[in-house]
Amino acid sequence: MQKTQIQKETGFTLIEILVVIGLIALLAAIVIIAINPARQFAQGRNTQRVSNVNAILNAIGQRMADNKGIFADGTADNSQFTIGSITYVCSVLPATSTPITMVSPGTSTTGDLGCLVPTYISSELKDPQGTANYTVVENATTRRVTVSAPGAELGQTISITR
Repeated sequence: MQKTQIQKETGFTLIEILVVIGLIALLAAIVIIAINPARQFAQGRNTQRVSNVNAILNAIGQRMADNKGIFADGTADNSQFTIGSITYVCSVLPATSTPITMVSPGTSTTGDLGCLVPTYISSELKDPQGTANYTVVENATTRRVTVSAPGAELGQTISITR
């Protein structure tokens, strides 16, 4: 009597492969939800806004220190200066929240902080998304300056007073 040997085939079945692909897809979805790239980018932009607000406040404070506590008083000596052929202008700090412009040469409009750009800040600081300008206000009583970033995301309020 002759014995026949049954050869068993080895390998994966279609069901096993589909189960593994399903598990990998599930794990990938969980990782993407946990990382949440949109939120990470929004947090990064808010961090840039905080950095810019601090830089603007530092520049305002340094200009006031250089000018005996006065940012700009409206006179030509204090509110504008010329480097080469460009005249840089600074308006007085506003008493109401006003969008900041750092246009050089400045136009002496309210909120124009063009005089900060060449000396105290290397370039104009803009919102990372360009949606809103930073705002500045000086409290007339306490002389404290507040700079805010109205374009903040994730429900965060970015406002620093010194």
